[in-house]
Amino acid sequence: MDDTIRVFSGRTFSPKDIELIQWVRKTYPKLSRSELAATICESLDWVTPAGRPKLQQCIAFLDELESEQIIKLPPKQVNMIRSGLPGKAVMEFDTNEISGEIKDYLPIELTIANTAKDQKRWRSYVDQYHMLGCQRAFGSRLRYFIRSGEKELGCLQFSASSWALEERENWIGWSMEDKKERLHLIVNNSRYLIFPWVKIKNLASKALSLVARQIQDDWLREFCYAPVLMETFVDREHFHGTCYKAANWTHLGQTKGLGRASRSKRPSLSKKDIYVYPLQKDFRACLKGEKPYKVVNPDER
Repeated sequence: MDDTIRVFSGRTFSPKDIELIQWVRKTYPKLSRSELAATICESLDWVTPAGRPKLQQCIAFLDELESEQIIKLPPKQVNMIRSGLPGKAVMEFDTNEISGEIKDYLPIELTIANTAKDQKRWRSYVDQYHMLGCQRAFGSRLRYFIRSGEKELGCLQFSASSWALEERENWIGWSMEDKKERLHLIVNNSRYLIFPWVKIKNLASKALSLVARQIQDDWLREFCYAPVLMETFVDREHFHGTCYKAANWTHLGQTKGLGRASRSKRPSLSKKDIYVYPLQKDFRACLKGEKPYKVVNPDER
């Protein structure tokens, strides 16, 4: 093992860390990928501020190590929902048009998809009607339904923020150390779907305004800390960011098209517009460590 120091998803890995990962894989050869990641997270104390293992980041890092032939992972389990194989789980929904003025559907509410049944329905909506489908989200995440009474009108997902985003770092005034310590205080609106049969004027911006008012409390309750900034990326080849502009999100510029954890300097993805929305006035001071942010001890929940 050489003396290379690695950085992945904001964490630094020493040669001894890599040796420990190799030892765990060799010692417990029958573990699945998710079980292996859970064991490594526990061994390396790779956890969120709320103490939960960073399983998805760990699995992505293990994939990278395997691509470099540093370890050999167990076979991937087939995901029947995304594979297109017989047995694919597709739910049927009432797609009759819902249209009109937003005042006719008030109050609009956001509810968290918490139960297994809710999660399955949320994934099926996004898999069938979002252009990116329902892919793995990094880190902690919250999934919402947009509702009017019993009617479901759309879906939202917030998950871990992008690691490398020069325009954001410059706008915040972040150092590398600041980012490593407090990146988790930014959450990414990684999925936003108004169902194609829903034609309610101003619904998309209304839902974003509701998120801005409740996501801190929701995140604090679920993960024991409150984020202070939201971000999102808009693909200009398909959308214009109209609802984000209407909800007073700030446009920072464009991504470089490198991907979330790219190690190349050549663009491999389409460039996207970057939008952000502060959740409190002193967000910069919190992100730079000058002021504390809201934290709850898991034992006090």
